[in-house]
Amino acid sequence: MQRSAKNIEVKSPISPSTEQNNYTVRSKRKAGSEAPKGLTPVQLEAFFAVIDDKRDAAMFRVMYCKGLRASEVGLLDMRDWDDKAAILYVHRLKGSRSAPFPMHDRELRCLRAWLKVRGPTAGAIFLSRNCRPISRIRIFELTRQYAKLAGIPEWLAHPHVLKHSRGSHLLEECGKVHVVQDALGHVNIGSTMVYSQTSNRDRTAAVTLNRSRY
Repeated sequence: MQRSAKNIEVKSPISPSTEQNNYTVRSKRKAGSEAPKGLTPVQLEAFFAVIDDKRDAAMFRVMYCKGLRASEVGLLDMRDWDDKAAILYVHRLKGSRSAPFPMHDRELRCLRAWLKVRGPTAGAIFLSRNCRPISRIRIFELTRQYAKLAGIPEWLAHPHVLKHSRGSHLLEECGKVHVVQDALGHVNIGSTMVYSQTSNRDRTAAVTLNRSRY
């Protein structure tokens, strides 16, 4: 099931600089500022609710649950999927850690529903209409399309917001930075720590909780 990410040649229709010019991420932040902006749980559910295509439903569930970049989705291959064990081997780029991961319940149901449509033939899990690995540019377009339908602000309508959302939500759920680090494939713990920065709301809540004791 496992493959080396080093042996995969990633072909992209556009250069990173072109992609950035066409899809400007407005949530730029300075070093030391608050954590990257992600979707609230309500916004995330609204996003998934408007997706009625089986491929896209599975693709975006996997992107969120596995904290994938748009450019990493096309790397997922049928050889990476172990249906019996319900484990997906995730290949990451930019020096991030690749590893096998178990599936979440809804993520698993969506992926299996798509694979029934896709069929068992070899190749990329998520295919374009031309039966080639789906491109990151197409994922950008679909993210904008579904975000608009879900009423999500345009400045949050980019694929990387799902990775940010996963980091924030997981940390809130488990409170363990090293778990978030592994889930997102971060090599440097510093990349994960941005999700643990205390917000003004959390700071106020902490004072309120113990106000009567001090």
